[in-house]
Amino acid sequence: MLILLTNDDGIDAPGLAALGRAAASLGECWTVAPAVEQSAKSHALTMHEPLRAIEHGPRRWSVTGTPADCVYLAVHHLLPARPALVLSGVNRGTNLATDVHYSGTVAAAREAATMDIPSLAASLWVNGAPQWETAERVVRGLSRLVLERGLPPGVLLNLNVPDRAPGELLGIRTAVMGRRWYQPMVEAKTDPRGRRYFWIGGDHDRFDDIPESDGPLCEAGWATVTPLRLDLTAHSVLPDVARWPLEHIECRK
Repeated sequence: MLILLTNDDGIDAPGLAALGRAAASLGECWTVAPAVEQSAKSHALTMHEPLRAIEHGPRRWSVTGTPADCVYLAVHHLLPARPALVLSGVNRGTNLATDVHYSGTVAAAREAATMDIPSLAASLWVNGAPQWETAERVVRGLSRLVLERGLPPGVLLNLNVPDRAPGELLGIRTAVMGRRWYQPMVEAKTDPRGRRYFWIGGDHDRFDDIPESDGPLCEAGWATVTPLRLDLTAHSVLPDVARWPLEHIECRK
């Protein structure tokens, strides 16, 4: 059984090594990961410049592109066969709630889901020394279940593990995707040539208090598993929009 490992923190990230240890007993693992960190690249594909793949030993490659590039190139070119499972992570830091829209870790798993390959994105809350062993145990167990039970087409799992030692983990819970807020931050500076540049992205502020949502549960010490789907249609709103007077919009000659 072939398993593809990838991430967005780069080929040398300790979380990728933890992912390899977690999956080692599950099948033949192939690693295809970004050559450098690609955090917050979401589902970007590299379309306007060439990609290069560098071999780092048996069944181990780095790619000069995004996490989604890595999965695409692996499945369609580098791997000898279609993988039974794609694992992305273990990300150093959570991908909770609305983080999934930015996350390269989640995007790699989502790219696999576009091909109907079962996939899991795994992330670890880090406050001090990362608890990689906790993440490994949860990833290994959940991956076994995915291989046994399967996933519906177009569905992926988003796993977040709290910053706790294995014996202190409260357990694993399914959770709905919540909403996360960050403190707004735009830092303006001037380079040595007098040109302005900016750093964006503030610290975590809060999670919305949504019952059974991933952020508060993970904060409380639970590992959370959230099934995500490719279909982003707001089905509950679709009938309302259909009743708008769309026919009155001047869009024809």
